[in-house]
Amino acid sequence: MKAGIVGLPNVGKSTLFNSLSNAKAQSANFPFCTIEPNVGVINVPDPRLQKLADLVNPQRVLPATVEIVDIAGLVKGASKGEGLGNQFLGNIRETDAILHVLRCFDNDNIVHVDGNINPIRDKETIDIELQLKDLESVEKRLEKTKRAAKTGNKEAIKEFAVLEKLQKGLEAGKSVRAIEIVDEEREEFVKPMQLITDKPVLYVCNVDEEAAVNGNAYVEEIKKLVADEGAEVLVLAVGIEADIAELEDYEERKLFLEDIGLDEAGVAKLIRSAYNLLNQQTYFTAGEKEVRAWTVPVGATAPQAAGVIHSDFEKGFIRAEVIKYEDFTKLGSEAKVKEAGLLKVEGKEYIVQNGDIMNFRFNV
Repeated sequence: MKAGIVGLPNVGKSTLFNSLSNAKAQSANFPFCTIEPNVGVINVPDPRLQKLADLVNPQRVLPATVEIVDIAGLVKGASKGEGLGNQFLGNIRETDAILHVLRCFDNDNIVHVDGNINPIRDKETIDIELQLKDLESVEKRLEKTKRAAKTGNKEAIKEFAVLEKLQKGLEAGKSVRAIEIVDEEREEFVKPMQLITDKPVLYVCNVDEEAAVNGNAYVEEIKKLVADEGAEVLVLAVGIEADIAELEDYEERKLFLEDIGLDEAGVAKLIRSAYNLLNQQTYFTAGEKEVRAWTVPVGATAPQAAGVIHSDFEKGFIRAEVIKYEDFTKLGSEAKVKEAGLLKVEGKEYIVQNGDIMNFRFNV
């Protein structure tokens, strides 16, 4: 699963990517310093994993990961190919969720592509380009479906009605995710099109140090603007996060954060938010060889969770032995959980819960 960082040139995308991954993507004070997308596999911060490791004392500890893609800055006209727009829009299409970075700070030394600071305008610039690209895709599909609908094909008639809704919504300046469509129809007709504005989005307001804790007027404007989208807004001082990422000593980082009034690095919150945005959750395996966090979609069944470890586990699934994280950490070991009668044996219909500790029985 991939989350793509998007925004106008020079809003802090590559600096944020570096803070997340320490991959040192190119970052400079001019537009288009990133052309090819940079990809980082980022560990998901999860204090539960360390707690389990402290109790089990395994040979190794493996966290869950999420893939973050740093996509070059979009500009006005990108949907028509401006600023290498087609390439960049193609990169966004390949992601599963969008982290939209907005510049919410004043600094005359850092050039803004449009000459002044206005995050509302910046958001609308990106939205319009993404919507125009989606409109192009919808109109192509409409033409094809129209011909089939004229023959009386019932499925084509249904799809044509959905596509018309999409067309009207996009023409009115709405993103696909905000257009009201019945869930079944969205699943059947909209999802397969992989439309860019159908992807879930998290707005990252890049602020200066003074606004790192409580945000500023720019942030409040964005919060009001996106209230109808049901999207999350995260405040992040990207420049400060870059400084924190350079500190290798844990105590130094802690002191730095305390000085600016934060309880943890903002990028940790961002990674968790991206993980949730991708509709992912974690279950654990805990043994002497390793304690590991595994990633599954919310709503996954026990066999699907087993299949994340190995496809044979899913094919030959017999049962899952499930311990709740709270029971394990309270009692201190698997043996004590069993003694207390709190280890549950679950079958194929079991829906995995976030934080479950699982063992699988299978036969291939």
